[in-house]
Formats: sequence, C-alpha cells, structure tokens
Amino acid sequence: MTTAPVQPGVSEDQARALRLYRKMLAIRLFEERVNDLYTRALMPGLAHLYIGEEAVAVGVCEALHRDDYITSTHRGHGHCLAKGAALDRMFAELLGKEAGYCKGKGGSMHIADPDTGNLGANAIVAGSAGIATGAAFSAKRLGNGRVAACFFGEGALGQGVVYEVMNMAAVWKLPVIYVCENNLYNEYTHMSETTAGDPMVRAAGFGVHAESVDGQDARAVYSVTAKLVEHARRGEGPVFLWANTYRFAGHHVGDISREYYRAKQEETLWKTERDPLKIMTAWLTANRVADATWLDRAHSEIQAEIENAVQFALAAPYPAPEKVVEDVYA
Repeated sequence: MTTAPVQPGVSEDQARALRLYRKMLAIRLFEERVNDLYTRALMPGLAHLYIGEEAVAVGVCEALHRDDYITSTHRGHGHCLAKGAALDRMFAELLGKEAGYCKGKGGSMHIADPDTGNLGANAIVAGSAGIATGAAFSAKRLGNGRVAACFFGEGALGQGVVYEVMNMAAVWKLPVIYVCENNLYNEYTHMSETTAGDPMVRAAGFGVHAESVDGQDARAVYSVTAKLVEHARRGEGPVFLWANTYRFAGHHVGDISREYYRAKQEETLWKTERDPLKIMTAWLTANRVADATWLDRAHSEIQAEIENAVQFALAAPYPAPEKVVEDVYA
C-alpha cells in the first residue's frame, strides 16, 4: 500500500493518525472485496472477515518494527496487511494462485510473510500462541531486540496452550505481547456463556502485566501498545492486552443471518456509533488534520490499489499440479 503525503505542518501524532486511517481503510476495502469475490464464486473456501476490528491490527502493528514478529488467527487478513503485506499477493493467495504468499497453498487462514515478520495465520484457535512465544524465546537468546505480538480472540481463553506459554514467558521474561481481540462472540456464542471470571486477572495470576483498551480507537490502541512493546523490549517480560472490539459481519462469509445469536440492534449500534473508521474520521476532521477532500482522495487511491491487486490475482496462474508436494512439511 502506498502512503500519500500529508498536509505540511502536521505533528508526528497527526501524521500517525493519517497513516492509521489509511491502513484501516485499506483493510476495510480489502475485506469488502474478499466478500465480493466469495459471493461471486471466484474465491475457493471460506474467509473470516475482519471488518469492524481494523483498529486493533493497525494500532498494534504501528507500535512494532518491521522485523518484529506477529502471529495471526483464522481472522487474519487485517493483521497481515497491517504488518506490511502487499495487496496483490494477499489476493493471489486467497484465490489459490502461485503468486500468493504461500504459493496458493495457504489460502485465507494460513498466510505468512516472513519478510515483514509475519510468522503466519493459523486456523486452530490459539494455535499460534506457542509460535509467537517461541519467536520471543529466540529473540531473547539471540539478543536481537525483537518482540513478538500474538493475536488471538477471546475464544482462545478456553485453550490451555495460552496459559502454558504465558507461564513460560513469565518465568523466562520473554518479549511477547499477547493481544486478545475480544469481539464478544466465540463463533455463535457470547463470551459470557463460555468465559468465567476476569481475563485480566488470569494474566495477572502469572505475574504478567495486563492492560485493556478500546479496540475501536486506533490511536488509543497504538498508545497503549507502544508502552507495552517497550516494556517487553526492555527485557521486563511478557504483557497482555485486552482489546474490546466487534466484528461487523458474521463468523465467516457464509454466516449471513445472525439474529439467532445476536440482536440486529446490537450490530446497528456498533456500526453506527463504534465504527473505527468513523471514530478516526471524526478525530481527523475535528482537529483539522484532514478534510473531506483528503478523505475522498484516500478512498479513491486505495480503492484503485485494491482493484489493481484483484485484477493481478485473477490473471495470475495457478501452481502446476506437480508442485502440490513442494513446501509441504506436515
């Protein structure tokens, strides 16, 4: 994704806000196009859309260096793009094309991009917790100053591996940030029916410093994450971030009617009052950092990038049949 020049005289904080907005918008438009490709039967398999949660990915990744690590989830497109993945190779992977990040073999839920520190999305709930912790262990042993950010949803709090690795990370003071994206629903079940107690207390039980943040405010996510990253980078051990957010669409692209497990009024409230793009737009305009002309231009530029990337992916060749056994390790 390109970064458009900003108005002269803006502060560092204002420039960052413009950058965060463009990244969130790119993720939003990417996901909308993914849904379009799926409904037109141009994309194999399912996709789990990240629409509504964009502020968490961009806020966290803005606080990371390019060579810092991330691990992702089945709802991972936003994390990949926020860490620096290219739109064309992302679309190519989703369409099963050889030009994709995993040569078309990973698909929506297994995209990885080591060049930007992305160690991969994972279809298994909490499946990447051990990978991120292992990367943090490696960084500490090598003394390279890197940190690892592990994204997972609140449903992962029911998986024992999260607590096993958090315990080891605390004992060994590993530089890892455990980012829990609480979008309220474990697939089709509200977290109140699945998760007992206070997740913040769970982290504190291991001596892990924990903070919560409004996951719809990208500036707030960045501000909190920046402090947590420096905590980890200084060798002071792992941290836990509880980000309150919401997925606007279904659990996956086939989950169209959701009224049997959550109220339409609830969705409408989040979409109208808690949309991360609207929240950032309001801040940019209220502080006279961006006007309607800048916002319209950003939308047009990113929309054009999305369309070019889609056309690249549609035209790209599929991998040759004889390559089916290459790069497959399990």
